[in-house]
Amino acid sequence: MNFLKLIGRDKRLFDVDIDNNQHELTKIVSDSKFLVLGGAGSIGQAVVKEIFKRNPKKLHVVDISENNLVELVRDLRSSFGYIDGDFKTFALDIGSIEYDSFFESDGNYDYVLNLSALKHVRSEEDPFTLMRMINVNIFNTDKTLAQSIEKGVKKYFCVSTDKAANPVNMMGASKRIMEMYVNRKSEYIQVSMARFANVAFSDGSLLHGFNKRIEKKQPIVAPNDIRRYFVTPQESGELCLMSCVFGENRDVFFPKLSENLHLTTFSDIAIEFLRIKGYKPFICSTEDEARNYFVNSYDENSWPCLFTKSDTSGEKDFEEFYTDSETLDMDRFENLGVIKNELEYNEGKLNYFENNIIQLKLNNYWNKNQLKNLFYEMIPNFGHKETGKYLDSKM
Repeated sequence: MNFLKLIGRDKRLFDVDIDNNQHELTKIVSDSKFLVLGGAGSIGQAVVKEIFKRNPKKLHVVDISENNLVELVRDLRSSFGYIDGDFKTFALDIGSIEYDSFFESDGNYDYVLNLSALKHVRSEEDPFTLMRMINVNIFNTDKTLAQSIEKGVKKYFCVSTDKAANPVNMMGASKRIMEMYVNRKSEYIQVSMARFANVAFSDGSLLHGFNKRIEKKQPIVAPNDIRRYFVTPQESGELCLMSCVFGENRDVFFPKLSENLHLTTFSDIAIEFLRIKGYKPFICSTEDEARNYFVNSYDENSWPCLFTKSDTSGEKDFEEFYTDSETLDMDRFENLGVIKNELEYNEGKLNYFENNIIQLKLNNYWNKNQLKNLFYEMIPNFGHKETGKYLDSKM
Protein backbone atom coordinates (compact mmCIF):
# COMPACT_ATOMS: atom_id res chain seq x y z
CA MET A 1 0.00 0.00 0.00
CA ASN A 2 1.27 3.48 -0.88
CA PHE A 3 1.22 5.11 2.55
CA LEU A 4 2.56 8.41 1.21
CA LYS A 5 -0.27 8.84 -1.27
CA LEU A 6 -2.87 8.02 1.37
CA ILE A 7 -1.62 10.75 3.70
CA GLY A 8 -1.37 13.30 0.92
CA ARG A 9 2.38 13.34 0.31
CA ASP A 10 4.68 12.40 -2.54
CA LYS A 11 8.03 12.65 -0.69
CA ARG A 12 9.46 10.82 2.29
CA LEU A 13 10.35 13.10 5.17
CA PHE A 14 13.84 12.04 6.15
CA ASP A 15 15.52 10.99 2.89
CA VAL A 16 17.96 13.93 2.94
CA ASP A 17 18.97 13.35 6.57
CA ILE A 18 19.33 9.59 6.05
CA ASP A 19 21.39 10.11 2.88
CA ASN A 20 23.63 12.72 4.55
CA ASN A 21 24.38 10.36 7.45
CA GLN A 22 24.08 6.99 5.72
CA HIS A 23 27.76 6.06 5.80
CA GLU A 24 28.22 6.84 9.50
CA LEU A 25 24.83 5.32 10.40
CA THR A 26 25.62 2.05 8.64
CA LYS A 27 29.11 1.88 10.18
CA ILE A 28 27.81 2.43 13.71
CA VAL A 29 24.97 -0.08 13.35
CA SER A 30 27.19 -2.75 11.77
CA ASP A 31 29.67 -2.42 14.65
CA SER A 32 27.05 -2.50 17.43
CA LYS A 33 24.79 -4.78 19.48
CA PHE A 34 21.10 -3.89 19.86
CA LEU A 35 18.20 -4.89 22.08
CA VAL A 36 14.75 -3.71 20.91
CA LEU A 37 11.94 -3.87 23.48
CA GLY A 38 8.41 -3.85 22.12
CA GLY A 39 9.99 -4.72 18.80
CA ALA A 40 6.99 -6.50 17.25
CA GLY A 41 4.57 -3.56 17.34
CA SER A 42 4.19 -1.31 14.32
CA ILE A 43 6.91 1.17 15.29
CA GLY A 44 9.05 -1.57 16.82
CA GLN A 45 9.01 -3.60 13.61
CA ALA A 46 9.92 -0.51 11.59
CA VAL A 47 12.90 0.13 13.89
CA VAL A 48 14.01 -3.51 13.77
CA LYS A 49 13.98 -3.40 9.95
CA GLU A 50 16.12 -0.24 9.89
CA ILE A 51 18.67 -1.92 12.18
CA PHE A 52 18.51 -5.35 10.52
CA LYS A 53 19.20 -4.11 6.99
CA ARG A 54 22.42 -2.46 8.21
CA ASN A 55 23.83 -5.83 9.42
CA PRO A 56 24.35 -5.32 13.18
CA LYS A 57 26.67 -7.54 15.22
CA LYS A 58 23.74 -8.51 17.41
CA LEU A 59 20.00 -7.83 17.32
CA HIS A 60 17.70 -9.23 19.99
CA VAL A 61 14.00 -8.40 19.88
CA VAL A 62 11.63 -8.70 22.86
CA ASP A 63 7.85 -8.41 22.65
CA ILE A 64 4.87 -9.69 24.60
CA SER A 65 3.14 -10.83 21.40
CA GLU A 66 4.37 -14.23 20.23
CA ASN A 67 2.32 -14.02 17.01
CA ASN A 68 3.66 -10.59 16.05
CA LEU A 69 7.23 -11.83 16.60
CA VAL A 70 6.57 -14.75 14.25
CA GLU A 71 5.28 -12.36 11.58
CA LEU A 72 8.27 -10.04 12.12
CA VAL A 73 10.70 -12.90 11.46
CA ARG A 74 8.77 -14.02 8.37
CA ASP A 75 8.75 -10.43 7.11
CA LEU A 76 12.50 -9.98 7.65
CA ARG A 77 13.39 -13.28 6.01
CA SER A 78 11.15 -12.53 3.04
CA SER A 79 12.39 -8.96 2.59
CA PHE A 80 16.05 -8.96 3.65
CA GLY A 81 17.13 -12.58 4.14
CA TYR A 82 19.78 -13.04 6.84
CA ILE A 83 22.52 -11.13 8.63
CA ASP A 84 25.95 -12.24 9.78
CA GLY A 85 25.26 -11.17 13.35
CA ASP A 86 23.29 -12.79 16.17
CA PHE A 87 19.55 -12.31 15.55
CA LYS A 88 17.00 -13.71 18.02
CA THR A 89 13.47 -12.93 19.21
CA PHE A 90 12.03 -13.50 22.71
CA ALA A 91 8.33 -13.58 23.63
CA LEU A 92 8.61 -11.84 27.01
CA ASP A 93 6.80 -9.19 29.03
CA ILE A 94 9.44 -6.64 29.99
CA GLY A 95 7.69 -6.10 33.31
CA SER A 96 8.15 -9.76 34.26
CA ILE A 97 10.76 -11.68 36.27
CA GLU A 98 11.35 -13.80 33.16
CA TYR A 99 12.54 -10.70 31.35
CA ASP A 100 14.69 -9.71 34.33
CA SER A 101 16.33 -13.15 34.23
CA PHE A 102 16.84 -12.86 30.45
CA PHE A 103 18.53 -9.47 30.76
CA GLU A 104 20.65 -10.57 33.70
CA SER A 105 21.87 -13.62 31.76
CA ASP A 106 23.08 -11.47 28.87
CA GLY A 107 22.75 -7.68 28.97
CA ASN A 108 25.65 -7.31 26.56
CA TYR A 109 24.26 -4.52 24.37
CA ASP A 110 25.51 -1.18 23.11
CA TYR A 111 22.02 0.19 22.50
CA VAL A 112 18.70 -0.59 24.17
CA LEU A 113 15.64 0.78 22.38
CA ASN A 114 12.31 0.72 24.20
CA LEU A 115 9.31 0.91 21.85
CA SER A 116 6.77 -0.69 24.20
CA ALA A 117 3.80 1.44 25.21
CA LEU A 118 0.09 1.62 25.86
CA LYS A 119 -0.68 4.26 23.27
CA HIS A 120 -4.47 4.59 23.10
CA VAL A 121 -6.42 7.37 24.80
CA ARG A 122 -9.23 4.82 25.30
CA SER A 123 -6.97 3.02 27.81
CA GLU A 124 -7.58 5.73 30.39
CA GLU A 125 -11.31 4.99 30.54
CA ASP A 126 -11.08 2.55 33.47
CA PRO A 127 -8.69 2.73 36.45
CA PHE A 128 -7.27 -0.77 35.91
CA THR A 129 -6.07 -0.32 32.34
CA LEU A 130 -4.91 3.16 33.32
CA MET A 131 -2.73 1.63 36.05
CA ARG A 132 -1.28 -0.76 33.48
CA MET A 133 -0.54 2.23 31.25
CA ILE A 134 1.40 3.80 34.14
CA ASN A 135 3.33 0.56 34.67
CA VAL A 136 4.19 0.07 30.99
CA ASN A 137 4.85 3.67 29.97
CA ILE A 138 6.62 4.89 33.12
CA PHE A 139 7.86 2.18 35.47
CA ASN A 140 8.91 -0.44 32.91
CA THR A 141 10.95 2.30 31.26
CA ASP A 142 12.54 3.27 34.56
CA LYS A 143 13.28 -0.38 35.39
CA THR A 144 14.86 -1.21 32.04
CA LEU A 145 16.88 2.00 32.26
CA ALA A 146 18.27 0.94 35.64
CA GLN A 147 19.11 -2.51 34.26
CA SER A 148 20.89 -0.94 31.28
CA ILE A 149 22.97 1.23 33.60
CA GLU A 150 23.94 -1.79 35.70
CA LYS A 151 25.10 -3.71 32.60
CA GLY A 152 27.05 -0.79 31.13
CA VAL A 153 24.84 -0.21 28.08
CA LYS A 154 26.16 2.74 26.08
CA LYS A 155 22.84 4.32 25.04
CA TYR A 156 19.16 4.00 25.92
CA PHE A 157 16.43 5.22 23.58
CA CYS A 158 12.68 5.32 24.19
CA VAL A 159 9.65 6.65 22.36
CA SER A 160 7.66 9.52 23.75
CA THR A 161 4.79 11.18 21.84
CA ASP A 162 3.73 14.53 20.47
CA LYS A 163 0.90 14.24 23.02
CA ALA A 164 3.48 14.73 25.82
CA ALA A 165 3.78 18.39 24.80
CA ASN A 166 1.10 20.21 26.84
CA PRO A 167 -0.83 16.93 27.38
CA VAL A 168 -4.64 16.82 27.47
CA ASN A 169 -5.02 13.07 28.06
CA MET A 170 -3.56 10.55 30.49
CA MET A 171 -1.63 8.74 27.76
CA GLY A 172 0.24 11.91 26.81
CA ALA A 173 0.71 12.81 30.47
CA SER A 174 2.13 9.34 31.24
CA LYS A 175 4.72 9.86 28.51
CA ARG A 176 5.56 13.32 29.85
CA ILE A 177 6.13 11.80 33.31
CA MET A 178 8.21 9.06 31.65
CA GLU A 179 10.40 11.80 30.16
CA MET A 180 11.01 13.10 33.70
CA TYR A 181 12.16 9.67 34.90
CA VAL A 182 14.38 9.25 31.85
CA ASN A 183 15.93 12.66 32.51
CA ARG A 184 16.81 11.57 36.05
CA LYS A 185 18.65 8.47 34.84
CA SER A 186 20.55 10.53 32.24
CA GLU A 187 23.15 11.27 34.93
CA TYR A 188 24.29 7.67 34.59
CA ILE A 189 23.63 6.71 30.95
CA GLN A 190 23.27 8.48 27.62
CA VAL A 191 19.57 8.75 26.73
CA SER A 192 17.57 10.08 23.82
CA MET A 193 13.92 10.04 22.80
CA ALA A 194 11.57 10.87 19.93
CA ARG A 195 8.23 12.60 19.72
CA PHE A 196 6.39 12.06 16.48
CA ALA A 197 3.05 12.17 14.78
CA ASN A 198 0.55 9.40 14.18
CA VAL A 199 2.03 6.43 12.36
CA ALA A 200 -0.19 5.72 9.36
CA PHE A 201 -1.91 2.31 9.57
CA SER A 202 -0.09 1.26 12.75
CA ASP A 203 -1.60 -1.65 14.67
CA GLY A 204 -4.80 -0.69 16.45
CA SER A 205 -5.04 2.73 14.82
CA LEU A 206 -8.19 4.01 13.15
CA LEU A 207 -6.51 3.79 9.75
CA HIS A 208 -5.45 0.18 10.42
CA GLY A 209 -9.11 -0.46 11.14
CA PHE A 210 -10.03 0.62 7.61
CA ASN A 211 -8.45 -2.57 6.25
CA LYS A 212 -10.38 -4.65 8.80
CA ARG A 213 -13.67 -3.01 7.84
CA ILE A 214 -13.10 -3.84 4.18
CA GLU A 215 -12.23 -7.47 5.04
CA LYS A 216 -15.41 -7.80 7.13
CA LYS A 217 -17.72 -5.82 4.82
CA GLN A 218 -18.39 -3.20 7.48
CA PRO A 219 -18.78 0.56 7.17
CA ILE A 220 -15.85 2.93 7.54
CA VAL A 221 -16.28 5.44 10.34
CA ALA A 222 -14.00 8.43 10.95
CA PRO A 223 -14.07 11.92 12.47
CA ASN A 224 -14.21 14.75 9.95
CA ASP A 225 -13.11 17.56 12.28
CA ILE A 226 -9.76 16.24 13.57
CA ARG A 227 -6.64 17.08 11.61
CA ARG A 228 -3.45 15.17 12.39
CA TYR A 229 0.13 14.82 11.19
CA PHE A 230 1.00 11.37 9.86
CA VAL A 231 4.30 9.62 9.23
CA THR A 232 4.77 6.30 7.46
CA PRO A 233 5.97 3.19 9.33
CA GLN A 234 9.38 3.45 7.62
CA GLU A 235 9.69 7.10 8.65
CA SER A 236 8.91 6.17 12.26
CA GLY A 237 11.74 3.62 12.20
CA GLU A 238 14.16 6.12 10.66
CA LEU A 239 13.30 8.79 13.22
CA CYS A 240 13.86 6.40 16.15
CA LEU A 241 17.16 5.06 14.81
CA MET A 242 18.48 8.56 14.02
CA SER A 243 17.67 9.70 17.57
CA CYS A 244 19.15 6.55 19.10
CA VAL A 245 22.43 6.74 17.17
CA PHE A 246 22.95 10.49 16.74
CA GLY A 247 21.04 12.00 19.66
CA GLU A 248 23.14 13.65 22.34
CA ASN A 249 22.29 13.06 25.99
CA ARG A 250 18.65 14.00 26.76
CA ASP A 251 17.87 14.98 23.16
CA VAL A 252 14.32 14.50 21.89
CA PHE A 253 14.00 14.25 18.09
CA PHE A 254 10.85 15.24 16.20
CA PRO A 255 9.83 15.82 12.56
CA LYS A 256 10.02 19.45 11.46
CA LEU A 257 6.80 20.93 10.20
CA SER A 258 7.17 21.80 6.52
CA GLU A 259 5.33 21.56 3.22
CA ASN A 260 6.18 17.84 3.33
CA LEU A 261 4.33 17.28 6.62
CA HIS A 262 0.86 18.73 6.74
CA LEU A 263 -2.34 18.19 8.66
CA THR A 264 -4.78 15.67 7.21
CA THR A 265 -8.25 14.64 8.36
CA PHE A 266 -9.13 11.02 8.99
CA SER A 267 -12.15 11.36 6.70
CA ASP A 268 -9.98 12.60 3.81
CA ILE A 269 -7.68 9.59 4.25
CA ALA A 270 -10.74 7.30 4.31
CA ILE A 271 -11.95 8.70 0.99
CA GLU A 272 -8.50 8.28 -0.63
CA PHE A 273 -8.20 4.78 0.86
CA LEU A 274 -11.51 3.76 -0.71
CA ARG A 275 -10.55 5.31 -4.04
CA ILE A 276 -7.36 3.22 -4.14
CA LYS A 277 -9.46 0.15 -3.31
CA GLY A 278 -11.79 1.00 -6.22
CA TYR A 279 -14.75 2.35 -4.26
CA LYS A 280 -16.63 5.62 -4.01
CA PRO A 281 -17.74 6.72 -0.52
CA PHE A 282 -21.46 6.48 0.19
CA ILE A 283 -22.02 9.02 2.97
CA CYS A 284 -24.45 7.79 5.65
CA SER A 285 -26.14 10.00 8.20
CA THR A 286 -26.63 7.49 11.04
CA GLU A 287 -24.94 4.42 12.49
CA ASP A 288 -27.93 2.25 11.60
CA GLU A 289 -27.88 3.38 7.98
CA ALA A 290 -24.16 2.60 7.73
CA ARG A 291 -24.45 -0.71 9.58
CA ASN A 292 -27.34 -1.94 7.43
CA TYR A 293 -25.90 -0.83 4.10
CA PHE A 294 -24.83 -4.32 3.11
CA VAL A 295 -28.10 -5.89 4.31
CA ASN A 296 -30.15 -3.73 1.98
CA SER A 297 -29.56 -3.34 -1.73
CA TYR A 298 -26.39 -1.40 -2.46
CA ASP A 299 -24.07 -0.23 -5.22
CA GLU A 300 -21.13 -2.63 -5.43
CA ASN A 301 -18.87 0.27 -6.47
CA SER A 302 -19.64 2.26 -3.30
CA TRP A 303 -18.73 1.77 0.35
CA PRO A 304 -20.70 3.10 3.34
CA CYS A 305 -19.01 5.85 5.35
CA LEU A 306 -20.06 7.65 8.50
CA PHE A 307 -18.10 10.85 9.12
CA THR A 308 -18.86 12.56 12.43
CA LYS A 309 -17.68 15.24 14.80
CA SER A 310 -15.32 14.12 17.55
CA ASP A 311 -16.72 14.25 21.09
CA THR A 312 -14.55 11.77 23.00
CA SER A 313 -12.30 12.41 26.00
CA GLY A 314 -8.66 13.34 25.58
CA GLU A 315 -8.76 14.60 22.00
CA LYS A 316 -6.33 17.45 21.43
CA ASP A 317 -7.51 20.35 19.31
CA PHE A 318 -4.14 20.61 17.58
CA GLU A 319 -0.81 18.78 17.53
CA GLU A 320 2.52 20.09 18.69
CA PHE A 321 5.93 18.49 19.12
CA TYR A 322 7.41 20.92 21.65
CA THR A 323 6.38 23.62 24.10
CA ASP A 324 7.33 27.30 24.28
CA SER A 325 9.63 26.61 27.23
CA GLU A 326 11.76 23.98 25.46
CA THR A 327 15.08 24.80 23.75
CA LEU A 328 15.34 23.73 20.12
CA ASP A 329 18.09 22.94 17.65
CA MET A 330 16.55 23.35 14.19
CA ASP A 331 19.83 23.58 12.28
CA ARG A 332 21.59 20.23 12.73
CA PHE A 333 19.30 18.28 10.38
CA GLU A 334 17.23 19.11 7.33
CA ASN A 335 13.91 17.64 8.44
CA LEU A 336 14.57 16.61 12.03
CA GLY A 337 14.23 19.04 14.90
CA VAL A 338 15.86 18.42 18.28
CA ILE A 339 14.71 19.44 21.76
CA LYS A 340 17.78 20.10 23.92
CA ASN A 341 17.10 19.20 27.55
CA GLU A 342 19.23 20.12 30.53
CA LEU A 343 19.71 17.75 33.48
CA GLU A 344 16.70 18.92 35.45
CA TYR A 345 14.28 16.90 37.55
CA ASN A 346 12.50 17.03 40.89
CA GLU A 347 13.61 14.04 42.94
CA GLY A 348 10.93 14.64 45.57
CA LYS A 349 8.09 14.68 43.04
CA LEU A 350 9.32 11.54 41.31
CA ASN A 351 9.60 9.67 44.61
CA TYR A 352 6.20 10.98 45.73
CA PHE A 353 4.55 9.70 42.55
CA GLU A 354 6.20 6.30 42.75
CA ASN A 355 5.51 5.81 46.47
CA ASN A 356 1.84 6.68 46.02
CA ILE A 357 1.47 4.24 43.12
CA ILE A 358 3.14 1.51 45.21
CA GLN A 359 0.77 2.23 48.10
CA LEU A 360 -2.31 2.07 45.88
CA LYS A 361 -1.17 -1.31 44.57
CA LEU A 362 -0.54 -2.58 48.11
CA ASN A 363 -4.08 -1.52 49.05
CA ASN A 364 -5.31 -3.47 45.99
CA TYR A 365 -7.77 -0.66 45.32
CA TRP A 366 -7.62 2.62 43.43
CA ASN A 367 -9.92 4.77 41.36
CA LYS A 368 -9.39 7.00 38.37
CA ASN A 369 -9.59 10.24 40.37
CA GLN A 370 -6.73 9.14 42.63
CA LEU A 371 -4.54 8.48 39.59
CA LYS A 372 -5.64 11.65 37.86
CA ASN A 373 -4.79 13.72 40.95
CA LEU A 374 -1.29 12.22 40.99
CA PHE A 375 -0.89 13.28 37.36
CA TYR A 376 -1.91 16.82 38.29
CA GLU A 377 0.71 16.79 41.06
CA MET A 378 3.38 15.90 38.49
CA ILE A 379 2.11 18.21 35.72
CA PRO A 380 0.40 21.25 37.32
CA ASN A 381 -0.73 22.63 33.93
CA PHE A 382 -2.14 19.27 32.81
CA GLY A 383 -5.12 20.25 30.65
CA HIS A 384 -7.08 17.01 30.89
CA LYS A 385 -10.17 17.00 28.65
CA GLU A 386 -12.91 14.77 30.06
CA THR A 387 -16.17 14.53 28.10
CA GLY A 388 -17.47 11.31 29.65
CA LYS A 389 -17.40 9.57 26.27
CA TYR A 390 -14.76 7.19 24.94
CA LEU A 391 -14.20 5.50 21.62
CA ASP A 392 -15.49 2.18 22.90
CA SER A 393 -18.97 3.73 23.07
CA LYS A 394 -18.90 4.69 19.38
CA MET A 395 -19.02 2.61 16.22
